[in-house]
Amino acid sequence: MKDARDIIIRPLISEKSSDLMADKKYTFLVSKSANKIEIKRALEEIFKVKVEAVNTANYKGKRKRLGRYPMGKQPSWKKAVITLADGSKPIELFESR
Repeated sequence: MKDARDIIIRPLISEKSSDLMADKKYTFLVSKSANKIEIKRALEEIFKVKVEAVNTANYKGKRKRLGRYPMGKQPSWKKAVITLADGSKPIELFESR
């Protein structure tokens, strides 16, 4: 079994994810090989919250120019949007700003 900190890589903080926090939804960058059950267990273990739902989305890496050199590529990544259950405390990591 994977370690919880290997599944959850980092939080994604953007204008859109900040708006979702009012609905108790938080956005994280997660391991590409993790499934929804593993993501839910990892978040409950790390942040001690009750997760109601997990929605995931896979993103392909974009091609980028590297000056005069041939095209490069950004890595592909996976995003997870977590909905907390009613009565669950907010995640402090996001609330500190």
